[in-house]
Amino acid sequence: MGVEIERKFLVNRAVWNKTSKHNGTHYRQGYILSDPDKTVRVRLAGDEAHLTIKGPSVGASRPEFEYKIPASDASELLNQFCTSEISKIRFKVYHEGKLWEVDEFLGENAGLMVAELELADEHETFSLPDWIEREITDDVRYYNARLSVNPYKNWKEGV
Repeated sequence: MGVEIERKFLVNRAVWNKTSKHNGTHYRQGYILSDPDKTVRVRLAGDEAHLTIKGPSVGASRPEFEYKIPASDASELLNQFCTSEISKIRFKVYHEGKLWEVDEFLGENAGLMVAELELADEHETFSLPDWIEREITDDVRYYNARLSVNPYKNWKEGV
């Protein structure tokens, strides 16, 4: 069984906009199943596609199984089987040897920017880039599956 260890952070857009980066990749991501204990996700990223099954989060860790699938299958699953969906542009940036994935959300989640860092160990140390605002790893509102059903545009200020 695979295990994903991931920390999430809000991004300061003003500082991020001044950061040197490559073009991002458009992601279309849908959920066949989404509940607090498990998700089944289909992701189309450029011309690559994956089917991912994730278990419940415990701290920054959760079980994860991910399988590459044909892009045409992903499109069909997204169009016919997913009950909710998000879209975003993902940028990949290295900071002090660590790969950061920064998502600029689109559509109903426009205005939200989240950075993710996958780790080998929950206690692994790392430094934060200057464009990080604050950690949100334990805030379930920022889970992609949750954003697909309760988009950022619907959040009340300060909630």
